[in-house]
Amino acid sequence: MASFGAYQRDWFKALRDAVAAGAPLAVVNANSPQEMLRAMDVPFVVNQWWASIVAAKQQSPRYFQLLRDHGYPADAEAYSSQGLAAAFDTDADHAPWGGLPRPALLQAPLGTDATPRIFEHWARESGADLFLFERTADTRLDLPIDWWDSMLDRWDELLQPERLDLMQAELRAVIDRIEATTDRRFDADKFARIMDLVNEQEDYYRKTRDLIAAAHPAPVSITDTMPATMVPQWHRGTTWARDAARDFYEEVKARHEAGDAACPNERLRLMWVGRGLWSDMGFTQRWEGSHGAVFVWSMYLALAADGYIRRTAPGQDPLRALAARFVTMGDELRMPTWAGEWHVKEAASHAVDGAVALTDADPFVLRALRRAGVPVLSLDLDNYNQEGVDDAAIDAQIVAFLEGPVSEYRQRRP
Repeated sequence: MASFGAYQRDWFKALRDAVAAGAPLAVVNANSPQEMLRAMDVPFVVNQWWASIVAAKQQSPRYFQLLRDHGYPADAEAYSSQGLAAAFDTDADHAPWGGLPRPALLQAPLGTDATPRIFEHWARESGADLFLFERTADTRLDLPIDWWDSMLDRWDELLQPERLDLMQAELRAVIDRIEATTDRRFDADKFARIMDLVNEQEDYYRKTRDLIAAAHPAPVSITDTMPATMVPQWHRGTTWARDAARDFYEEVKARHEAGDAACPNERLRLMWVGRGLWSDMGFTQRWEGSHGAVFVWSMYLALAADGYIRRTAPGQDPLRALAARFVTMGDELRMPTWAGEWHVKEAASHAVDGAVALTDADPFVLRALRRAGVPVLSLDLDNYNQEGVDDAAIDAQIVAFLEGPVSEYRQRRP
C-alpha cells in the first residue's frame, strides 16, 4: 500500500507532461462516468481527488481565499469547488503537485443545486467544454432493497430501462462530442476490457471488505483502507489498479493470518459515515490507545465492494453496463431504503458499536441506524472546510460518545 502514493505522483507528473504536450485534459466529478474517457486515451483528473490533495498539502485556506478574491463563495460545496479555485492559482511555489492543468473538458452529473453553477463558472473561467449529465431517480414504490447482491449481474433486469436509455444516450453524446473536437477515438474492444478489469478490481474490494468485517480484531482501520482503496479507484480499468486491489487484499489477509491488528487492544468498533477528513487522516486514530476504539468501516471500501460491479453476459452492451454503474451512483449513500438498509447491513456485518457522522451524512441513513439500535454521533463538522472548528469540543463529544452510548451498546451486544 505504501507504493500507491508514489505511483500517484508519477502518474500526475506524466499527466501534466501529456497536457503540456497538447493532450485534452478532462476534469470530472467522482460520480461522473470515467471509463469511456480511459477507452479514448483522454487523460482525466477526478475533481474530489484534487480537493483531497489540496487539503493534504494544507492549501485549503489559500484556495478558499482565491475563490473569495475572484468573487466566488468559499462555503458552497467547498469539497467540489477546489478545481475552480485551481484556475486562479498562479503561485508555482505552493501549487499542490505543480498545480492542476487547465482542463479542456469538464463533466459532472446534475446532483445538487450548486454543482451546475460551479461547473458553469469553471467552464467560463477555463474555456473548457462542459457536459452535465442528467440525474434521474427511480419512480417505483417497490425497490430492490438487496441491491448490493442483486445488482451485480441483474442490473439490466432491476433498473428502469428509461434511466439506462437516457444515461447510455448521454454517454454516446459525450463520446461523439470528444471525437468531433479532439483527435481521440472510442475503442469499443478496449472499453470492454476496461469494464472487465473494473469488475475484477471491485471483486477484490469485496473480499477485503468481507475479511475486515469478520476479523476480530480488525487487521486494518479506515486510516489504511481509505487511501488504499481510493488511489486505485481513480485508475479503475487499468491493470495496475486491478493488481493494486489484489495486492491490498493479500496484504490485509496476511496481516490477519499473522494476528496483526490495527489496534491490539480493540474494544469498540466504529463506522465513519460521510466523506474522509483528507486534511487530517490521523483523526480517526486518536481514540485507539485511550479507548480501544477502531474505525473499521467507511463508505470508500464498502461502496467499492458493493456499488461498482456490473457484469455483462454475452450480448449485453458494456456501455449500457457503464450506464447502470453510474445511474445509481449516489443512491447507495442517500436514497431512502437503499442507503438506510445498506448501512444497517454493513453495521451488522462489521459488528460496529457506534457510528460517527459528518454534516454531509444523509439524515435517513442516520435514522435507519438509530432505529436498528446503533448509537450515532452527528458532528457539526465538514469534511473539507475546517474554518472555525473547535477541535477540543469535537474531541470531547467523541470521548463522551465512546464512554457513554457506545460502551453501553457494546455491553448489550452478544
